[in-house]
Amino acid sequence: MAPIMKTIRNNSFLQGVGGRLRQAPLLGWLLGALLAVVLELLVGDPVARTLGMDRAPALFGFRVMLKSPVLIPSALVYVVLFYALPTMLVAGFTAGWMNKAAGGLLGVSTLVSLLVHLGLLYATLHLWGTLNDYRVLVLRLAFISVIATLSLNVVNGYLGEFSCSHPGFMALGAYVASIITVLLFVQDDVFGSPLLPPVIGPFAFPIALIAGGLAASVGALAVAIPSFRTRGDYLAIISLAFTFIVKSLIENLEVIGGPRGFMNQPQWAPLPVVFVAMVICVAIIASFVRSTLGKATCAVRDDETAAGHLTINTRRTKMVAFLFAAFWAGVSGGLFAHVLGYVNPGTFGLLKLTEVLAMVYLGGLNSVVGSIVGAVGIKLLQEILRPLEILKWVVLPVIIIVFMMVRPTGLIAFTEFDVKQILRPHNSQERRGG
Repeated sequence: MAPIMKTIRNNSFLQGVGGRLRQAPLLGWLLGALLAVVLELLVGDPVARTLGMDRAPALFGFRVMLKSPVLIPSALVYVVLFYALPTMLVAGFTAGWMNKAAGGLLGVSTLVSLLVHLGLLYATLHLWGTLNDYRVLVLRLAFISVIATLSLNVVNGYLGEFSCSHPGFMALGAYVASIITVLLFVQDDVFGSPLLPPVIGPFAFPIALIAGGLAASVGALAVAIPSFRTRGDYLAIISLAFTFIVKSLIENLEVIGGPRGFMNQPQWAPLPVVFVAMVICVAIIASFVRSTLGKATCAVRDDETAAGHLTINTRRTKMVAFLFAAFWAGVSGGLFAHVLGYVNPGTFGLLKLTEVLAMVYLGGLNSVVGSIVGAVGIKLLQEILRPLEILKWVVLPVIIIVFMMVRPTGLIAFTEFDVKQILRPHNSQERRGG
């Protein structure tokens, strides 16, 4: 083994390829991923059939491997051909051009550079989802999970409390947004004819989401007012009770379906809408944690007594952070209802609480990028392990336990990303000059 590794290290070609990849900026990697997805879109199905699969694998071949272990070599070859090789080749061989482009975009403004990168990211995800509807659904649910996870991290991470009320907030947001859209814009057996022309519904949909978020914030007052008068574990107890109260209340409201659920929500949350909502959420929460109020929230977390002596109104700070988090949880619930076109009170129970908590703690507390990684990672794991059926709920907790044993603080804890650092060119001249 040692002679092989020595040969690889001494191989000038491999060193050159590795050097090019290290010099490739994020812009080059995104361009490579975009071209890889285009290649898959053009010839993915024929190549997959040649390799012995029915069609192009939905989730990078992992589900194919679990369903048919005999196809593991075929799935690996497919992933290398359509994802790894094209992305690495394009990123490596365009490193020089992309570094100049990245530097030019930053020279114009950071906002322009960020929008270009986000545009490439969305184009890649959109084309990747074009191959089948299942991919689009997974992407939309993953984006919604990012919003819910980030909002819970504001409380459990930055504020340093332990809240179990997020499923209740999501339920309030889901039902309030659904009632508004169905009542105003949908012909429904429960509410009858729409009160407003359905054609204006998609433009009013953001208002319905905001209303759902505000309803969740109002509900959060019922948790925050008694909880933040004291210190200790009272928030965890009261917030868990709140979740059960909201779930029971909805189950007993027959006008909105009761335990059967509420349906006929219009499909106004396509991939672009959910992606934009996620980007706005990430931007606002990232700004919040860097703001004066966000720093006060972290100070309360570190030492509430000391923060009070530094003239920080600790109770008001906790109330604002908690209501802010509840708002985004409500927005994620509203999006969730309009992605599925149906919502059920049973969705917002202990299983949803466990899922969101796992996303927060696996990704890492006090980290925006950690919450993104945790949410996307858990959601993809859930879908990858779906062929295992009931065994999924055995394998998934074991994976999470192993991760937490190796990284007890989470994958990316107490780490924030610098936008300029991510978007900057990677050539040596820029490093010396920057």
